[in-house]
Amino acid sequence: MIDPQTLLLLAVASALLALTPGPNMLYLLSRTIFQGRRAGLVSWSGTSAGLAFHMITAALGLSAVLMAVPVAYDAIRLAGAAYLLWLAWTTIRGAGSNGFAPAALPAVPDRVLFRQGVTSSVLNPKVALFYLALFPQFIDPARPVLAQSVALGLVNIAVTAAIDVGVVLLAAALARRIAARPAWVRAQRVALGSVFGALAAWLALDRKPV
Repeated sequence: MIDPQTLLLLAVASALLALTPGPNMLYLLSRTIFQGRRAGLVSWSGTSAGLAFHMITAALGLSAVLMAVPVAYDAIRLAGAAYLLWLAWTTIRGAGSNGFAPAALPAVPDRVLFRQGVTSSVLNPKVALFYLALFPQFIDPARPVLAQSVALGLVNIAVTAAIDVGVVLLAAALARRIAARPAWVRAQRVALGSVFGALAAWLALDRKPV
C-alpha cells in the first residue's frame, strides 16, 4: 500500500499539472464551446480513456521504450499532429466556400466524439513522458512497482478527470451565453477548425525534453 501522504502529494501535483493549459484542455474547451456540454463530456470520457491507456503502458514499462527511441516518439507526435490537421480540414471544409456559412455545426455522434477524444489523447506522447517522469518520484522500489504505478495512475486520472469536467461545465456555461449571437453561429466552424489546426502545430513543433 502507498501511504496517504504520498497519495496526497501526487494529487496536488496532478491538480497543478491538470490546471496548466495543454492540448487536452484546449480540445475539451473547443468541443464544449462550439458543440455544447454533451459533446464536451463525451469528448472528456475519450480523453480520460486515453490517459488510462498511457497510465497502463507506463506501469508496464512500455513508455520507457517509447522515450528511449526518438523515432518512435516523433512518429506518434507527428501522427497526432496529422490527425488534428485532418479534423481541422474536415471541420472548416463544411463551412462553405466563403468560410462563414450561416448553419451551425451539426451534431456529432457520441461514438465519434469518444473516438476522437481517445485518439487525440493517445497520440500525444507528452502524456506518456509525464507518467514516466512522475511515477518514479512517488514509488518505493522496495514494494511492488506495478501495483504502486497503477494506484498512482488511478489517483492522477481521478484528479485530472475532475478538473477536466469542471472545465467542460464552465465552457458550457460560456457557450450558452454566446450561442444566440448570429456572428457566433456563422463563424463557429472556422473557429473550431482553427483550434484543431493550432493544436496540430503545437504538437508538431513540440520537442522531447532532453
